[in-house]
Parts: sequence; C-alpha cells; structure tokens
Amino acid sequence: MSKTTTAATPPERADEPDLGAAGSQLSTAPREEPPNLPAMGVIGWARWFWRQLTSMRVALLLLLLLSLGAIPGSLIPQSGTDETKVADFRKAHTVLAPVYDRLGLFHVYSSVWFSAIYILLFVSLVGCIIPRTWQFVGQLRGRPPGAPKRLTRLPAYTTWRTDARPEQVREAALAQLRKRRFRAHLAGDAVAAEKGYLREVGNLAFHIALIVLLISFGWGQLFKSEGNKLVVEGDGFSNTATQYDDFKSGNLFTIDDLVPFSFTLDKFTGTYEASGPNKGTPRLYQAAIDYSVGAYGKDQKDLVKVNGPLSIGDAKVYLTAHGYAPVITVRDGKGKVVYHDAVPLLPLDSNVTSTGVIKVLDGYADAKGVSEQLGIKAFLLPTYTPGNETASTFPALKNPVLNLEPYHGDLGVNSGIPQSVYQLDKSHVKGFKDAKGAQLRANLKPGQTMKLPNGAGSVTYDGTKQWANFQIVQQPGTDWALGGALVAIFGLAGSLFIQRRRVWVRAVKGADGVTVVEMAGLGRSESAKVPEELGDLAQILYDKAPGAPESDDAPDDSSDQDDTTPDPHVVPAEGAEK
Repeated sequence: MSKTTTAATPPERADEPDLGAAGSQLSTAPREEPPNLPAMGVIGWARWFWRQLTSMRVALLLLLLLSLGAIPGSLIPQSGTDETKVADFRKAHTVLAPVYDRLGLFHVYSSVWFSAIYILLFVSLVGCIIPRTWQFVGQLRGRPPGAPKRLTRLPAYTTWRTDARPEQVREAALAQLRKRRFRAHLAGDAVAAEKGYLREVGNLAFHIALIVLLISFGWGQLFKSEGNKLVVEGDGFSNTATQYDDFKSGNLFTIDDLVPFSFTLDKFTGTYEASGPNKGTPRLYQAAIDYSVGAYGKDQKDLVKVNGPLSIGDAKVYLTAHGYAPVITVRDGKGKVVYHDAVPLLPLDSNVTSTGVIKVLDGYADAKGVSEQLGIKAFLLPTYTPGNETASTFPALKNPVLNLEPYHGDLGVNSGIPQSVYQLDKSHVKGFKDAKGAQLRANLKPGQTMKLPNGAGSVTYDGTKQWANFQIVQQPGTDWALGGALVAIFGLAGSLFIQRRRVWVRAVKGADGVTVVEMAGLGRSESAKVPEELGDLAQILYDKAPGAPESDDAPDDSSDQDDTTPDPHVVPAEGAEK
C-alpha cells in the first residue's frame, strides 16, 4: 500500500481563492451582516426593524424574556386561578399590591407586556422560518457544489497515486458514496457528495414546533374552561355552569361550549398501606361513576382514577381529592326530622382528620316553638385511638368518631354577605350548655345520638359516606401542544447530533500518466466525525484503487500541496478553514 498523509493547510495568500460554493450553504441560518444605518424614512426604518426582529439573536432574547415573564405567574397568586389568595395577598401586602396591579402581576398571562412578548416571539419565529425553509428547499432541489480548486485547504484531506483509470476511481467513489446515503454526482473531474440534510430538517422542525406550541397555548387559554365539583356518593353532577363549586374560563369561552354530559358517583374506593414505614400511604383511589352524554345518551359505567381521567368529547374529568361526609339527622323539640343529609368535611391531614359545619337553616324550632337556626361544628376522626383526641391515626374508616359542638341563633346567611359552608360565624349564635354550664360537646359513633338540652331536639350520627372532588377541564389545543413538544424535542436532538458534511473525490492523471486521487471533507462545525468518516471512505476506495508503487522519477507536486505522500489515515489539518 502506498503511503499518504493529511495535507497541512498552506499559508493564506491574497491571490488564492477561497472555498467558494463548496463551503457555502451548509446551514440555512441567516447571515449576520454588519450593522448599517437604515435609510431615513418610514420604509427604511421598517426594514431595519424587521431585520432585527427576525434575527436569531432577537428570537432567543424574546424566548428568554417569555421564560422570565412566566416566573411571577408561578410565584404570585393569579386572579384567574385563586381569587381568595389574591385577596389575602392584598391584605398582607398593602404597599406591594398597588405596584403589582399597575404591572399586571396578578394576571401575568393576560397582561399587555406578556402578550406583547408572546406576539413578537411568534412574529419573529415566522419571519425566521419562512426564508430558511425557502432556502433549504432550494438546496434540496439543487446538487452538492463542485470541488474547490485546492482540496488541500479543507480540514480533512488525503491523497494517493494509483494505476486505476480516473473514470474507474470516480465511478467507484460515486457508488460508494451513494451506498453511504450521500447525495452524490459527477462534477467535472471530481465526485461531489453531501450528507446530513436532516440536521436542517430538525432545525426547521424545532422552530415550527415552537410556533405550534405558541398557537396551541394561546388557543387553549382563550377557549379553555375549568371547574371543580365535590360530589358525595349517590349524588350526581350535570355539566352546567350553575352546578360547579367554582368555575373559570377563557375570554372567548361561552357557556354553550360546555360539553353536555352528566354523571353520578356510585362509589369511591380508597385503600391504604396497613403497615410498614409507608403505613397510611394511599394505594388506590378510584371513583365508580355512571355517566351519559347529551340529553338522551345511554348510561355508561367507568372508573375515574387519579392519573386516569374520563374523556368525554373535548372535556376531561379528573379525580383530584376525596374525603368523608357524615350522614346527620337533626330533630327539633317535637321530634320532627328537620334535617337529614350527608355533610362533606374538609381533610386536615394525610390521615383525613376532617372538619366542617352542619347548618340547619329552615324548619327548626326549639321546645317552646321558637324558630332558630342551628350551626353544629363537626370534627371527624376516621380511626379513633383512645388517648388521641385531636387526630386520626389512619385514613380509613376503621373506628370513626364524630365530635359535635352545637350552636343556635342567627347564622348570618340572610345578611347578604357570602360565607363559607365549612366555617361557622359565631357573631349572633349561642352555644348549647351542658349540665355544668360548659359548651356542649359529644363524641358519637355511627348510630349514636346527642340530645340537646331542655328538650331542644337531637342530633344523630347515622353513618359515613365518602365524597370525591372532580375537576372538569376543557382546553382545546392540548393534543397539538403535545405533538409540538415531541416534534420540538426530536427536532432539537436532530439539529444537535446530526452533522451536515460534504466530501469530494478528485481523480486525474498526473504528469507521469499515473492517476492522482484526492479526497477531502468539510463539515458545518468542528467535528471529529468528518476525518473519521473520510478515513473510512478512503480505505474502502483504496482497496478498489490501490496505490501505485513509488518511482524515483515521479514528479514533485509540492507546488500545489504541501505534502501529498500517501497514507490511509486521515486527521484534521491544523489551522484548516472550517
């Protein structure tokens, strides 16, 4: 085998041509031009502004600003998400709240400044993608550029002499390059080949996916709806705005957009770890429901789990929480049942220690026939352990005990001031007293009854049902957003890991009649893969066109290349142009 070494880069001379088309268009990224002041006038300034807006530098800056702008939306309570927290924040921060109002920090995602960044980023991406796509399509329709005059100027280079004819070498090189999935063709006395177009495809796909994500996010925010509903076992829900416990929607959402369906909670099932270090940890949360779609839809059964929502049209029903609802029966002074219902209580800890209020608003009268309202504070321990009166020791209903604390008077529900159904306003009520004159309290187990003093009636704990909280979400564009995110990930991976490179193989007869083979490679970025790949191709081609024996009278071509002694190994030339 004849000997070859990589050509060192010759010193730069003013009279030497550069790589020309061979080194151009390895990327569709816009060229950064020196800043020039635009011509005076509206058109000149508009062109200058458009060039700045569609530059990659400005697009990255806008993307960074969008990310930074989303931070206060995560840290500061948002009016569209939780009005109660916003109100609490205003009370606690009387100085900061007016500043936040002026800056729109309580509604970041609908603020003017966030919308401006969002729209500018969208325009910037569109203005960047269209010319790059057009340029890339032109590259696909064309052919790889011909070989430069001096291949020794390229970063990876090798050469050898062979007895094979130039036509044979070029044909073998063309076949081998096409076999390696290069786009190759004959260009004069050389074969020009190029590979790695998927890099630009991935780059463009990433930017297009960002646009899809922006559109999906904006569309979803404008037309979304989200509401919560607490449903006790045996009760139902119909998807109308009045049925929700809380409901919020996008600016362009209308009530008519709600998907028509209804469901009934048949049974909630929760299981927990019974022993070990994870004792009390939930193992299974699921709600068995009967649902129907439309006014005349057939009843269907399904299970809604924590990570398994029920999809009905464009709506998804999520299971978000659960708790207990003691069944309470209240009788007045004459023994008449004035209240019988399951009362949902709110969990306080992981063992579902729960609290709430039973409010009897109408129909109650004491032993003297005086009409009043009853408010009974309730405290439930699902698993009561003697000696531990303040918290449940296990989340399941193993030994439930309900502590009741009754009051009578005016609960203030007719004052016009809204109040929570889980809290008791004691401003105009009095507590029932026991025989010692202290506030009446009683611990009841299922089936037990607490007698109110002076024949004022009774309260019975009939048992315990479970409740589940459902979140019903309609947000169009989520599938498009997911698809855009996946395309963006794969597109970015392709643009980072796929190398676009070019290879040229020149075969010409030397002055002594022996064929001189030159091979060179050029990549878009500095990468060891180019010389390695060129070395593999040179080795294969060398086997088909082996080196010719050295002759003492062989002409010296050092005027065109610094060192063209054959060697099958190819390494990057130091200082070579990229």
